[in-house]
Amino acid sequence: MSDDEVDPEEGVREAVERSRSGAPAAGRVIRDRFSSDEVFQRIIAAADEEITSGSRELYFSGLAAGFAITITFLLYVSLTASTDGHPILSALLYPLGFIYIIIGGYQLYTENTLPPVALTIERLASVPALLRNWLVVLAGNFTGGALGAAALAYGGVLSGTEATVAYDIAHKGIETAPAALFTKAAFAGLIVAGVVWVEYGARDTISRLVVVYLAFLAIPLGGLFHVVVSFTEMLYLVFVGDLAILVGMTDFVIPVLLGNTAGGVVLVTVVNYFQTTEHRLESARFEGANRRLSIREWFLGGIAGRSYVPVIDTAAKHARTDEGTYRILVPISNPRTEQRLVEFASAIASAHEQAVVHAVYVVQTPSRSRYDSDSRRELVEESDQLLSEVCSVADAYDVDVETSTVVSHRSFEELFTIADRDDADLVVMGWGEDRLWDAARAERPIGELTNRLPCDFLIVDDQGIDTSRILLPTLGGPNAELSAEVASALQSVGDTEVTLLYVADGPEDAEDGQQFLENWAIDHGLEDAEMIVDESGEIEAAIEREAEDHTMLFLGASERGVLARLVRNTLHLDILDEVEASVVIAERSNGRSLWRRLFGRR
Repeated sequence: MSDDEVDPEEGVREAVERSRSGAPAAGRVIRDRFSSDEVFQRIIAAADEEITSGSRELYFSGLAAGFAITITFLLYVSLTASTDGHPILSALLYPLGFIYIIIGGYQLYTENTLPPVALTIERLASVPALLRNWLVVLAGNFTGGALGAAALAYGGVLSGTEATVAYDIAHKGIETAPAALFTKAAFAGLIVAGVVWVEYGARDTISRLVVVYLAFLAIPLGGLFHVVVSFTEMLYLVFVGDLAILVGMTDFVIPVLLGNTAGGVVLVTVVNYFQTTEHRLESARFEGANRRLSIREWFLGGIAGRSYVPVIDTAAKHARTDEGTYRILVPISNPRTEQRLVEFASAIASAHEQAVVHAVYVVQTPSRSRYDSDSRRELVEESDQLLSEVCSVADAYDVDVETSTVVSHRSFEELFTIADRDDADLVVMGWGEDRLWDAARAERPIGELTNRLPCDFLIVDDQGIDTSRILLPTLGGPNAELSAEVASALQSVGDTEVTLLYVADGPEDAEDGQQFLENWAIDHGLEDAEMIVDESGEIEAAIEREAEDHTMLFLGASERGVLARLVRNTLHLDILDEVEASVVIAERSNGRSLWRRLFGRR
């Protein structure tokens, strides 16, 4: 076989020995060992998953880890009691709780120190994102530890002798000076974070078990302190009535927490980080160092812009640079089926003197998905080709179109990040069973995320998107005003007929309804619209009747939060099942500051 020929068996072996994240599953030079760069790349892949996990997911994983620590405390107490305090035999089962946590993939504060810090040092995640991750995990750990301590104190788990031993063990920490606690905890943090680095350098479970066992055995043998174990011990004393919780926190738990953090971050993360080569990020992320947060974003997170850099993000180059351009963002989950969405956005944009339509293909990648540098570039090239075909429909409207691709563990939150970074005026997004937003995963709760919309939103239920005959029911309000703006824009650039509908409570209110429509139409540039006042008082039935003769129905969101309910799949409008027209739900931005409302863009 010549040098240029590839052994099929070797090719299969190489394919198998790649983790699904794209991080190496085998070393390049010596196949069963990793270089420091390769270990770092594996850690970055794991950190991506951790930093983008939802708060609820992190909290309950941390709670499980905190409760598992109770096993460590329980077994340490039991063996100390049964071996008369033998310094080695009493510690033999101490690592069991940590083995459960690390092998089981639970979130433990000290074990969780290394991967997110590595991501933050590379400016791929912000400091606030790191702190959020730590605080949520620590809260879960402490909750689990508290439940475990309560079970030990009140559940009759410990015998009389064991209870005395537990009391003595816990008191050793309380009686240790804070400076000594900090130093001992720093060494414990070094051990735990070092375990993580070595764990990512191991290839099999047996190796991981041995490393975890020996490393955590060193904590009791060395008289060191781990913050979650210490918190559990402290609360045990509180529950048996021998300690005030404030004293236990300030004199015991907080010094240990600070020591563990210092040991994990300074002594291991930074040291191991700087021993990797300058090309470490280039092999871990698409476009290497170009995909970093700015210093401002790094320190302030979402307040200043992004808090996390996606695996692939070609949208950053399209951020707004001119003040007078109306920007419409169109997130796309399937370029093959959402061409009409771009055409609809282009029609709206064409009513403005200067406008840009930005079509973004948002790919939500599962945790540990495989994207090496070659596959990432292939994905971007394929995406550019698909988007160019999708956006060809904009040629008829004489508007500028930009295209980009974002690949991230998140989906819906990336849309908000891009809209904010673009300083978009409007987002036009599709709604349907095959849309990415139906399985939205956000770093923050959806309700919190959508509480302050960065721009106006149009949510389109595509039934053909024919704008020739638009029905616009209105009772006033900002969302109906947005519907009117879009309808007026479409009317100004095409052969579009607009019908305004007002549903009165009864015949006695019909005259007032007619007067309202006339005034409202003048205020919103729709004087030529047909006006219908329905006297039935039945809003949905009236809309359904009138929609039969129209191709598109505009509904102003009746209350804040329609977008959040849509993403959660809790938005149920019976009218959507009854009309054959395309339905557009409009929700006005509520995120603009007073300064911006009064004086325009910064």
